[in-house]
Amino acid sequence: MTDFATTRGLFKLPEGIIYLDGNSLGPLPRGVERRLLDTVNAEWGDRLIRAWNEADWMTMPRRIGDRIGRLIGAPTGSVVMGDTLSVKVYQALASALELNPERRVVLTDSGNFPSDIYMAEGLLASLQRDYELSIVAPEDVGAAIDETVAVLLLTEVDYRTGRRHDMPALIHKAHAAGALVVWDLAHSAGALPVDVTGADTDFAIGCTYKYLNGGPGSPAFIYVAPRFADQARPALSGWMGHEAPFAFDLSYRPGAGIERMRVGTPPILALAALDAALDVWEGVDMAAIRTASLDLAELFIAEVESRCPDLVLASPRDGTRRGSQVSFRHPDGYAVMQALIARGVIGDFRAPDILRFGLTPLYIDKRDIIGAVDVLVDVIDRRLWDSPEYTTKGLVT
Repeated sequence: MTDFATTRGLFKLPEGIIYLDGNSLGPLPRGVERRLLDTVNAEWGDRLIRAWNEADWMTMPRRIGDRIGRLIGAPTGSVVMGDTLSVKVYQALASALELNPERRVVLTDSGNFPSDIYMAEGLLASLQRDYELSIVAPEDVGAAIDETVAVLLLTEVDYRTGRRHDMPALIHKAHAAGALVVWDLAHSAGALPVDVTGADTDFAIGCTYKYLNGGPGSPAFIYVAPRFADQARPALSGWMGHEAPFAFDLSYRPGAGIERMRVGTPPILALAALDAALDVWEGVDMAAIRTASLDLAELFIAEVESRCPDLVLASPRDGTRRGSQVSFRHPDGYAVMQALIARGVIGDFRAPDILRFGLTPLYIDKRDIIGAVDVLVDVIDRRLWDSPEYTTKGLVT
């Protein structure tokens, strides 16, 4: 049984802060600082370039990929780390399109994270083969899957509202229609049970700085179903994905299996931080995470709706249709969130009017929920948000 009091102690949480933004950037696990210092001093500092072999830097993308694989139901050797999520979207989509060459439609939904859509737009424009990006409402995805679709590109959990797709059902329908699936797990991995094998997905990608707590800009991951591991041609044929990187051949030969999805030199410091952050997950039961997350969400929704009627629930009321966040709407949502943050309750805002709250039981408990709502009630009832200092938007909102 997962002891959440113990996992809470594994994070560095500032005194007086209730942190409800782990769906955007996870807090710092305590083991990360020591690991980074060791990597900088004992490995980079003392071993210098020898650390690529002596500290096994070169194998980190695969080793850490396997650690994430255990959290998403992926078999050993099917996940690799590197680059950003946008790069991994491009890789997965390009490979999937090439595996389904007779079709020209990429289907996604308007709730998808815009960067995924941008990457699809850019890729299809460069291919110049009459490809079409079809964007439908989230509730219309199932009906839009037909024999014209080459690839279904979806994020399981909507970054704004937390609405959750029934991915196993959509994957089954896509496969029945002859389409392949690229599944974005950015708001799923570490938030709820995921089973890429059981769902029979073809490709999955995700970032690691949200629920996996890998740190700002930590590397993304890519999963390729074993049946495609030696078929998928990497569109970004970087030297680390070469069969023999240090042979320095002038022509590209893809590496074996998931190794071909590596691109450039791995970011060792970022990977070391992520590796240490993943220690938090040792012995954690994802089913227990999900149960606790839903309990926190139900409490949060009940408290906000009974005490702050000015806020309107933007997330699905049915917990099975939500990820691990709850969102509310308010016409002055940005100012309300800034007022909350100024008083020690950190969530975030998404345009045009959504206040987002990540509910992560690894370090959030029911006392935090009640405390956060107490502050929210004060901000709303006394109109504390109605101040010029809370309306000026920063570069990051």
